[in-house]
Amino acid sequence: MTTLQESKPTNKSEANKAPPVDDANAARPRRMLSEKQLLAIVPFGRSTLWRMEEAGKFPKPAPIDGTNRRYWFEDQIVAWQNGLGK
Repeated sequence: MTTLQESKPTNKSEANKAPPVDDANAARPRRMLSEKQLLAIVPFGRSTLWRMEEAGKFPKPAPIDGTNRRYWFEDQIVAWQNGLGK
């Protein structure tokens, strides 16, 4: 039985390289949140949500053809939350 050993970087440029991307996560679809799910995690209601979207202060929902439903990408909401204190 063979064992895998970690290779240590031989110079500074190798030490600064990003870790390899996991192909399983790269092909993973983006999670979409319904309005109900979104309103459960943000501190405001539907009217404020709409006003903030129109003012460009909140990510707009992704359109889904043939439906009146609105969905937001979770990663965009997380990025918005992380940018609040900056």
